[in-house]
Amino acid sequence: MARARLDAVGKSYGAVPVLDGFSLDVADGELVTVLGPSGCGKSTLLRLIAGLEELSLGSIRLGERSIDALPPHQRDVAMVFQSYALYPHMSVRGNVEFPLRMRGVAAAERRRRVAEVAALVEIGELLERKPAALSGGQRQRVALARALVRQPALFLLDEPLSNLDARLRASVRRSIREVQRRLAVTTLYVTHDQTEAMTLGDRVVVLDQGRIQQCDAPLAVYERPANAFVAGFVGTPPMNLLPATVADGVLCVGAQRLALGAELVRGLAGADGRVLAGFRAEAFAACPDDLSADSPSHVVAIVDPASREVLGGETLLRATVGDAEVSVRLFGNLATAPVRVAARVTSAQLFAADDGRRLAP
Repeated sequence: MARARLDAVGKSYGAVPVLDGFSLDVADGELVTVLGPSGCGKSTLLRLIAGLEELSLGSIRLGERSIDALPPHQRDVAMVFQSYALYPHMSVRGNVEFPLRMRGVAAAERRRRVAEVAALVEIGELLERKPAALSGGQRQRVALARALVRQPALFLLDEPLSNLDARLRASVRRSIREVQRRLAVTTLYVTHDQTEAMTLGDRVVVLDQGRIQQCDAPLAVYERPANAFVAGFVGTPPMNLLPATVADGVLCVGAQRLALGAELVRGLAGADGRVLAGFRAEAFAACPDDLSADSPSHVVAIVDPASREVLGGETLLRATVGDAEVSVRLFGNLATAPVRVAARVTSAQLFAADDGRRLAP
């Protein structure tokens, strides 16, 4: 296995930049997920590392060597694509051992390594079947086995679960994490699925328009987003971002005037008065009857009772704060929606209204 280092990587198609100054250091044995919307440059990143695209700028190192100028087959990198890309005329065994045949690995060693990796991804009983006889989840496991059997220094996965239904995604996701930990293979995993990114990654890279917006532990990305883009992208539902103003330690949201604590006030030094006040959906709770609508300590929202979505263990609601709509997550199966909900001002996260940078806390 090996450490992977990307330094100021850039890729443009003509005058259109797809990746711009992407720098990342992936530790030996680490699994880093790359999360972002469609078209942000995620798949291009993996193709550059694998040698399927040519760098416009920057450098890529794997271990102690630069792999920029190497052809794909010399990079010691294995990639799993969104499509399974299995050879339909070959058995599962033939598909898995194909990269070993291409490298001239002896038959006995091929059999040993195929049996080993088949047991890891739980396809041992499928080795003599053809791909047409497999389910989607089984085909994806075969594709994983074919990549892992090479024992690569770097493992790349490009949205490998997007063609699977929700139940299969959860099952194969667990298998990927278990196998990656057991083998300690350095891994980059690209996805637009937040659940995959947050549950699989040792760290999460949030990418937008070819630039890294945040790179941090999954919980840190959720709890302390680096900017308004990350706040509004990560989370289901995403963070509520309310237009607001601040002056003299007071936060004005709609018609409400809220007293800010010292930590929030410190972060606002130099702000021009206009901010975005962020509240997670779960920060709201049903309002006590004695809480005034102009409370200085709580943002109060009026619930749309027709918006109630019961999901079993939780209930989602829409509500309004002034003219702004907010999403609310209440725990439990609520037979009726509350009339009002409120979030403590201490749960607010503040971002600059102009460029979205994080201000406080």
